[in-house]
Order: sequence, then structure tokens, then C-alpha cells
Amino acid sequence: MIVTWALGHLLGLKMPEDLNKEWQSWQMDTLPMIPKKLGIKPLPKTGHQLKAIKQLAQRKDVSEAVIATDAGREGELVARWILEYVHFNKPVKRLWISSQTDKAIKTGFKQLRPAKEYDALYESALARAKADWLVGLNVTRALTVKYADNLSAGRVQTPTLALVRDQEKKIEQFRPQTYFTITLQAGKEQAKMLQKNQFALKTQEEAQKLVQLISTSKGTVTEVQEKLKTESAPLPYDLTEIQREANQRYGYSAKKTLNLVQSLYETHKIVTYPRTDSKYLTNDMKSTMKERLQAVSDFAPEVKQYLKNGAIVQQTKVFQDSKVTDHHALLPTENRARYEKLSNEEQKIYQMIVSRFLGLFAQPHKVSQTKVTVEFGKERFIFRQNRVVQAGWKGETETETETVKWEKGMRINPDFAIKKELSAPPKPLSEASLLGQMEKYSLGTPATRAEIIEKLIKSELMERIPQGLQVSPKGKQLLVLVNPSLVTPDLTESWEKDLEAIAAGKKQAGTFLNGIEKETKRLVNEIKSSKQEYQDFSITQKKCPECGANLREKNTRDGKIYVCTNSDCNYRRRKDPKVSNHRCPQCHRKMEIIEGKNGAYFRCKYDGTTEKMLDKKEQKKKMTKHEERRLLKKYAQAEEPEESPLAAALKAAMKK
Repeated sequence: MIVTWALGHLLGLKMPEDLNKEWQSWQMDTLPMIPKKLGIKPLPKTGHQLKAIKQLAQRKDVSEAVIATDAGREGELVARWILEYVHFNKPVKRLWISSQTDKAIKTGFKQLRPAKEYDALYESALARAKADWLVGLNVTRALTVKYADNLSAGRVQTPTLALVRDQEKKIEQFRPQTYFTITLQAGKEQAKMLQKNQFALKTQEEAQKLVQLISTSKGTVTEVQEKLKTESAPLPYDLTEIQREANQRYGYSAKKTLNLVQSLYETHKIVTYPRTDSKYLTNDMKSTMKERLQAVSDFAPEVKQYLKNGAIVQQTKVFQDSKVTDHHALLPTENRARYEKLSNEEQKIYQMIVSRFLGLFAQPHKVSQTKVTVEFGKERFIFRQNRVVQAGWKGETETETETVKWEKGMRINPDFAIKKELSAPPKPLSEASLLGQMEKYSLGTPATRAEIIEKLIKSELMERIPQGLQVSPKGKQLLVLVNPSLVTPDLTESWEKDLEAIAAGKKQAGTFLNGIEKETKRLVNEIKSSKQEYQDFSITQKKCPECGANLREKNTRDGKIYVCTNSDCNYRRRKDPKVSNHRCPQCHRKMEIIEGKNGAYFRCKYDGTTEKMLDKKEQKKKMTKHEERRLLKKYAQAEEPEESPLAAALKAAMKK
């Protein structure tokens, strides 16, 4: 067996300039670009690996190929393009697995399927790529040429940007309202008066009059309702949910969480396939649960009890074949984690996945809920008491003290308090809430949502702020200029349904793409005839000291800079201090480089710590811890042949 790897996409669709000389320059009269055929070409820096694969594929002793890329739409495309590029015409089979343990790989190789069975999935992936090319490149070129600025748009990124902007509009339109509430005190318990409109009491006087009116006599307990609420543990994660929760808990970006889960899957082999959109498992996985549980037996004290009980899954609803498409939920594998090899961040993500998994074996959380209605004339107050009956998966929780023994017909003293309150504005969308919105409107897939957010930020259409996400002035302009049909999620939702139908063999890719070509022509014509005007908010009033033209503010990896708007002038200067890789000894964040009278020095903008910058001679004498680790890693790698984690796993599995 020969094992080689793809390192992600090695090939992509050809760009316009590769297909037609007229498309080499960005001109409005060459749009829309509708090529008769879209070929593929190597991506930058992939030639060496493609050459290696081609040489292996042409060997006479090679009788067939096995596709072992990610089991999904995009993974299928990665492999099919490579096989097409190297002109491989021998039999092809498909390995379809959701974890990279030796056991999973060996089982998968016993169940190889002919690649033809996945042709519809490939057609769906190819149709998606071509459709994004047609709409994305044509609309981006049309906007850029029309308004003389780099404006990118697409059927996923633009409605995603619009979701953030819609929330901002709600914040901008928000007007705080002062209102008053009336609270009834009974023992140590409190309840607010029920109102159809919470803003009904607008003045202190109105509230006082109402209190006087209902204080003339005691109130009466008119109803006491008690019910048992049973709450099962949440199902295992899919990718979107773990990205959302990691953002809420630790502030991790969606991209960072995906990278961490990918590392746990590919490098450490202790979790299953990350890019899943399901929270469910297939019925044939029931037999694997005990082995997975044994692998995390040191994780929590209750695990040993679960194993003693026979590793019985309490949440049987998790096993639903119909709710698992390509991949099941995120789970720990049967491999035991070696915590000393995991980074602190990897440990946090792994603990999240294991905690959700253990919830499947735990008893439900049960609470006795009491709802008490007290009436003073026509006004009602609702008291609620919760008493934990069974802690279950939530573990030890404090039982709430019942300070009042409620009975129907009880008389309650009129002990009221008036409180002045101010309505709170909506909050900006966080990355977690945006991911939830993207999932709701079928914008992107679990595998692509993180990249979409990053692309919007790199394109200077959206920014991260301490409170969450905000649309940049450039992004606001784009949403005004772009076609209305690209701003709503409707187009993408329609596309995804069509692509799913193609993958299921229920729709022809050609029919879908014919519709996309017509839509592309319509979108370009809309932009051409638009009367909208563009204002470039990145152009400042500051003047270039060399030619006198205005300076444009740009974001870079090292911070904001000013560049001259005159294309013949190369002037640029830094707006913000340059951010170095040198870490603050106090808070361990990256320090800024400040140019002082006596030379450059490091400064931490978070706590003010300063450090002298060493000159070249001093730097040579001192080796940092980072350099030491890098040097050790380099020597370690030099002793090992270069190969991917999957390749190593495949080799190991086939030897056994």
C-alpha cells in the first residue's frame, strides 16, 4: 500500500484571467463572465505535492486508488480534482470514516465502497464551487469597477454581514424608556406585578396611586400549582454549537475552535470528525459506547459508576439514524487522552466534548416547581419555588430554601415596593450568536462558517470589538450598493436545498447551473444600472507629505496604517504602534514596539510594562524560550520523515 496526502485543497477552479484574455483586466463591458467550461489549476505552493501524487499514480504496480479525504462534500471535491488532474483512470474506492483511530481505519478498509456511489456528492460539491465562482467573481468585479474600490460580495458572506448590520440598526434605533415596577414581598420571596405592557407605569405618581389602590386589603393566594420538571442532559456537540459555546466560555473565535478540534481529531486522535452538522448517533454505534467511556474513565468520578452499571446510555433519543447524514455528533474516541501532550486550549475543548458525552449516561435533572398566584383585586403576582428532586447530570446543586409554605386561600399582607427601571438596549452580535443565526438561515456549513467570518474581517467589512462584532463603514456602504437579493439569506437557502437534492440524486447539476448563469446576468445588470453613490470612509483628511494626496486608513496584521491614495505614490506610515511577537512578562500578551528618543522599546498597552529592545549583538547572545522550543522541534522533525497524521495512522492501522 502506498499512502500520500493532499494537505487540503491542492487545486481550484481557474480564475477569469486563465480562461479569457479579455478578462485579464477588470472592465465593466466584459461582464458578466460566463465561461463555457471551468477548468482546474494548482493552487500556489502545491506543485511539489501534486507532482509526488502524479508520480505515484503513474506507477505500474498501482492497481487502484482509495479516497481517504474527509467524508463529506468538500473532502470529495479535494480528492476528485486531484484524480482528474493526474489523469487517474484505474478503479477508485472510497474510505468513509468519522474518526482516525486504528480501529476505525481498519473497519473502514473492510467496508470500502466504489467511488461511483459518491458521484452525486461530487456533482453537488462541483456545482457549489462553480456557482460561487459565477456569482462571487462577477458581482465582486462589477461592484469594484463601478465604485472604484475593492468591494467583495457573495451569496453567503453578504447576508452574513447583513445579519450583523440588522442587529446594529436595532441598537441605533433603540430609545431607552424609564418605567416603574411594583414588587410584592412575602417572607424572603419577591414577585413582580404582572403587566401586559411592562412600560405601562411611566411615572412614580402612577405607580404610587396603584399601590395605594391595592393596599386597602390583604391579597389572596388564588392558585398553587406544583409540577415535576425533568431535564435531560444536552446532546453531544455538532461543530457550530461547540464553536458558539467556546466563544461564550473562553472568547475563542469560530476559526480557533475549529483548529483546536481538528488538532484533537487529526493529531491526537481522541475525538471524532469535527465538521459535523449532527448532534445524533447511529444505532450501530451503541456497541462502541463502553469502549469510549473506558477511554475517559479518569475524567470524572462518576464514570466508574457508569461502567459498573454496564455503560447504559440513558438518553436513548441520541440514537436516530435519520438525523445523521454524513457524520455523527462529536464524541471522544476509544483512545485515551495524554493530557501532557495537549495544550491548555486543547484540554478545554476536549473537556467540553467529554462532558457532553458523559451526559448521555447520566440520570436526568429533576426539579419540583411550584407556581403561586397572589391576587390583590385585579392585579396578580406570581411567586415561583424550585426544589431539586434529583441532581442527575447537573451534579450537586443547592436546594432552594422554601421560606413560605403556600396554601390556596392564604391571606397576604400588602408589602409593596416601587422600583424605577430603564430598558436595556440590544447587544451587538457576538461570534456565538452570529454562528447561531448563520445556522438558522442555512448560511454556510459547519465547515465553512468560521472561514466566512474571518473573510469578512480580512476584507475590512466587519470588525471585532470588545462587545462583539460590528460592521465597518465600508461594510455598511457595501450593503447599500449590493443587489438586494444578495443581502437576504433566501438565495443561499434555496441553493443549499438544490445542492442537497443534487447530492441525493434528485436534481441535475446542469439544471441548477443554468439557473445560476441567468441569476448572474441579472445581478450584474442590476449593478450596472444602479444609481447608488459610493463614499469611501477609509479616506481620511490627512495629507500625504510627499505628493499632497489624501491618505487612506488600512488594517494590517500589525495594526492600522496610512497609505497614499495616489497610485503613483508609495508613501505609507504606521498609525498604530507595531505589534511584536515579544510577550509581556506580566500578562503574556504581545507587546507594541515604540520608537522613542533613545531608540525603540517594547511596551504593553494592557498594563504599561516596558522592556528594552535588544540590539542584534545582544539578541544573538540570548535565546528565548520560544526559540529553544522551535529549535528542539526542528531537530525532532529532522529525524522523522514528513507525512500527514492521517498517513501515519493509515500505515499503523494496516500493519496491525
